[in-house]
Formats: sequence, structure tokens, C-alpha cells
Amino acid sequence: MNTKNNKRRRESIEKIEKVFIELLQERELKDITVSDICKLTRLNRSTFYANFLDVYDLADKVRKKLEQDFSEVFKSDANPEAGGAEKMFTHIKENQLFYKTYFKLGYDQKNLVMIYDVKRAEKDFDNKNIKYHIEFFRNGINAIIKMWLANGCEETPEEMAEILKAEYRGR
Repeated sequence: MNTKNNKRRRESIEKIEKVFIELLQERELKDITVSDICKLTRLNRSTFYANFLDVYDLADKVRKKLEQDFSEVFKSDANPEAGGAEKMFTHIKENQLFYKTYFKLGYDQKNLVMIYDVKRAEKDFDNKNIKYHIEFFRNGINAIIKMWLANGCEETPEEMAEILKAEYRGR
């Protein structure tokens, strides 16, 4: 029986997600088929379709899982802004393949970055045109993360946090 949380089903889902992420590193989403995934995982199509509607549903579920994992990094903190950049960069470095996948899927237009201090920005910018500042910051941090990932995360998370602080200092 294929109950929701049985071990075999969880293992099948993990295999499918792992192969999907690997395929995304070499192909575009539109070029990945259910058949490709099933061949590489050695699972039946019925197993795939018991868990996902199609490849796009799989992509969406992988995105949600990544966002959930990311939010868990900050959940236990009373003040996520304190040391938040270093924590964020550490998590990204430890999960490079997932973040490369996240950006490759084009989900970076959503708000993944959680270290933004809205109250500070409202004060620093006197609440004037704050929506533009927020958008500028989010796109800038996404660009920095993408560049860091593309370079194999050569700099340490601490160095990346310092780079971010240096760019934001005095504002």
C-alpha cells in the first residue's frame, strides 16, 4: 500500500528529486521528461505519477522544499538579522546544488532572502520610496549569491557577509 509517509514512498520521492536536480544541472526544465527521470531512478511511471502531476509539479515541490529548508535556518532565532547574512551564506554553501537549481528554475523573483531589515530601511530612507529600495536590495543580493555560486563559493560565508555589510554600511 502506498500510504502518504511510508518509507518506500519517501525513498522514491527522494530518488526522483535527486535525479531531477542532477538533470537540471545539464538541461533546461522544458527538456526533462518523466521518462528520463524514471529511467535514471529505475522507478515506474506510475510511481512518479503517484507523487507528482508532471515535471513542473515536481519543480514546484522542490522549490517549496528548498524555501522551507531556508526558512528553518532562521526560525529559531529571536533576531534573524543579527548574524543573518553569515547564516544565510553558510546554508547556501552547504546546499550549493539546491540553490543553483533554485535559481536555474527562475524562482529567484520570489523573496528568498530573509535578512532584510525593513524597519531599519524605513528609518534610513525616511519611508520614502521604500518599495524601490527593497526591490533593489533583493535583486542585488540575488545577483551576489548567483555570482558566488557560479564561482564555486570560493569566499567563506564570513567573507561574503562582510562584503554584504560593506555594501550596505552607512545607509
